[in-house]
Amino acid sequence: MNDNIYSVSQLNQSVRVILEGQLGLVWLMGEISNFSQPVSGHWYLTLKDENAQVRCAMFRMKNLRVTFKPQNGMQVLVRAAVSLYEPRGDYQLIIESMHPAGEGLLQQQFEALKLKLAAEGLFAQNLKKNIPHFCQSVGVITSKTGAALQDILHILQRRDPSLKVVIYPTSVQGKEATAEIAQMIELANQRNEVDVLIVGRGGGSLEDLWCFNEETVARAIFNSALPVISAVGHETDVTIADFVADVRAPTPSAAAELVSRDQGELLQQLSYKQQRLEMALDRLFTRKNQQLQRLALRLQNQHPQAQLRGQRQHITQLEYRLHTAMRRKVEKTGEKLTALSLRLTKNPLPLRVQRQAQQMEQLKVRLNLGWKKNLSVKQYQLASLCAKLDGLSPLKVLARGYSIAENEQGKAITEITQIRQGEQLRTRLSNGIIFSTVIKTEKIP
Repeated sequence: MNDNIYSVSQLNQSVRVILEGQLGLVWLMGEISNFSQPVSGHWYLTLKDENAQVRCAMFRMKNLRVTFKPQNGMQVLVRAAVSLYEPRGDYQLIIESMHPAGEGLLQQQFEALKLKLAAEGLFAQNLKKNIPHFCQSVGVITSKTGAALQDILHILQRRDPSLKVVIYPTSVQGKEATAEIAQMIELANQRNEVDVLIVGRGGGSLEDLWCFNEETVARAIFNSALPVISAVGHETDVTIADFVADVRAPTPSAAAELVSRDQGELLQQLSYKQQRLEMALDRLFTRKNQQLQRLALRLQNQHPQAQLRGQRQHITQLEYRLHTAMRRKVEKTGEKLTALSLRLTKNPLPLRVQRQAQQMEQLKVRLNLGWKKNLSVKQYQLASLCAKLDGLSPLKVLARGYSIAENEQGKAITEITQIRQGEQLRTRLSNGIIFSTVIKTEKIP
């Protein structure tokens, strides 16, 4: 007997965990019955077949994405999580997505292929090729009778009539369309006559667009050496080709705008650049003209005749300045001579000479007296300083019976602590030096 005893709540909880953990999300097809939508916005229904049924719930945030209104008796394909409603012990499904039965199968195939190709790296952004900035030729892979081709040609003609267009006609709906689209992509790469490829068609149902969800077309786009723009259906339509292509255009018309240059815009850009070029040329011409004028002026100033004229003018100016200076010099010299003559007339020369001689004799006598007096003073001062210096001389002290003791480094010893036993001493006397060795020291108290 099992020792584990569950309560009802524990049992229902354990069953719910097992169901959700082991089964996870499942795809299920069935007929809707007992459909209800209370004020909460949630959907409650039963899915059944000939032999069984299961209760289902689809919460409001999930059912807002459903593009149709469920009705009793409708066959649908749902993606749901298996669970258990614990309060009543009811086994149920929590629906994540819902599609009509036929379209639902296609959507399931779409999701499976999308996951497969994504895992292989066919959607990687680093592998996307850049669309040429200025295309000279464009290839269009679509139906030759479809409205999409006419839209593309109309826009290309309006925006850039010079752009070369190569049409690779193909079916874009039905079983044969898949192989034809892939073949045209390969053919365009073999011819290598265009810069970019537009692959697409106009809008339609999921079944109509399905050839662009086929793996063959996806791999043909991925293997294309030419950049590929996917332009399938309307803006809300999304296909596998959109994920694999280098660029996704929301419509064929938008793809045509991507590869073409607006002629009006190009003319405006050309006009703007022409204006800038003319302004630049005007500035350049003005600058060069100014440089030419400066060079011409410099050349004119450096011409030999101009230099000779300049030299002659300079010499004339120097001659004038010299003549003026000499005239002023002569006038000043004449004025000085006149003044000296006048002074000489008032003060005869012999008298001045006699007076100067007397002054010289007086100065000579005064100089001799001053020199002798100054010499006597200096001799006295020198004798006095010598006597003082002799009295301060250490030799005089030594002559009175004193001596000076020095250590080996020649430093005078003033204290007993400055020497040690065995040290060599020098004792300086008035008339010589005694060398000795210290045998013993004794400090006097």
